[in-house]
Amino acid sequence: MDFHRFVQHARAHAASRSRALGRKLAAGQQPTTMFITCADSRIVTAAITGAEPGSLFELRTAGNVIPPYSLAAPTSEMATIEFAVLQLGVSEIVVCGHSHCGAVGALHGGGIDHLPAMRGWLRPGQLHESSDPAMRAEGQDHVRTQLDVLLAYPFVADKVASGELRVHGWFYDIETGQVSACAEHAFLPL
Repeated sequence: MDFHRFVQHARAHAASRSRALGRKLAAGQQPTTMFITCADSRIVTAAITGAEPGSLFELRTAGNVIPPYSLAAPTSEMATIEFAVLQLGVSEIVVCGHSHCGAVGALHGGGIDHLPAMRGWLRPGQLHESSDPAMRAEGQDHVRTQLDVLLAYPFVADKVASGELRVHGWFYDIETGQVSACAEHAFLPL
């Protein structure tokens, strides 16, 4: 049923969008913010941020994982971050994790043996089990880890050092809709 609704919306989309917006978007993109988040279908970036078309450059990965920087083994994620920072010149990057994340659960020993590609992507460990089924603390720690990986990208580190780029860690709670930002030792509500 959902797919049929998506098709109907796609057919009506052109008629509902203004020609002025179409011309503006066709002229090129100039986003100021890159938003790196999970591919989870419950994360709707525009709904969370209120972003209009063209204002966010998005990267969605399983578990909002950012691979380590290595020109010997480039990835689509590395290329997307490089394009956003060096070509588009974004001035902000948000790495946004979320509660109830299956990837974070898998990192903490959740069963993904039947998903070999996912297992290779996440490289799960046998970490402690959580008493919180939403995996909030673990998800926040995961965001901090991804921030560390991102800040190790040489061009990101250079832009941060020069003040041209700021990097933020966010955490979205699916149950409450609350967004928290990473401070020094805690996530605090925005």
